[in-house]
Amino acid sequence: MTAAVGDPGPVTDDIQAGSPTTDAPSPVDTYIGDPAERAEWDRRYADNGPLWSGRPNGALVAEVAGLTPGRVLDVGCGEGADAVWLARGGWDVTALEVSGVALERAAGHARDAGVTVRWVHAGLAEAALPPRSFDLVSAQYPALLRTPDAAGERALLAAVAPGGVLLLVHHAGMDTQPVPEGGFDPADYVWPSMVAAFLDEDWEVEVDEQRPRVAPEGGAGAHHTDDVVLRARRLR
Repeated sequence: MTAAVGDPGPVTDDIQAGSPTTDAPSPVDTYIGDPAERAEWDRRYADNGPLWSGRPNGALVAEVAGLTPGRVLDVGCGEGADAVWLARGGWDVTALEVSGVALERAAGHARDAGVTVRWVHAGLAEAALPPRSFDLVSAQYPALLRTPDAAGERALLAAVAPGGVLLLVHHAGMDTQPVPEGGFDPADYVWPSMVAAFLDEDWEVEVDEQRPRVAPEGGAGAHHTDDVVLRARRLR
């Protein structure tokens, strides 16, 4: 998960009423999604100081370099580094996160940076975001739980506007790692290959590769050395 922050913008009519946005993210604000998932991520953030590096993810910086700024959805925005970087670059940012603790940190970072981010405190599948409305959907190392109906995979694709780009980045090899005792099971989560399986003739795959990771110094996950990068453009 990455981060997001900023002086949140007003709720606009392009974000449906069912999607909780807020001017002051709080662990006790309105939340739509799995309460257990929210509680787990709130605990992880509350048990630590800053969990991530505070700098944007390298794959995002590289892949966005040639794109014209427009509307972007930052999925799993965490403490806000990616969202702030995108906003500074002229993007109209909507940032989604399940953890209220992370959103509080993100909002503070955005205020410090003097940028605006629209916040959605929800799970991706439950957020009721307007379909086909984002020029870029960025999911950097997302912890999207798998469901029998592939709700996470479908929600990622549904958010991308015609002509827009889905950018999904994850740690290479994690989907095949053995399950440590009492640890996280890779089979419970959505991986880039699962999303790629849903791409049809309406999509053009621009990048689908494993590459060395350009990792910010510090923060959880810094020990991972390679990324899997999936970048696909919706043609229609």
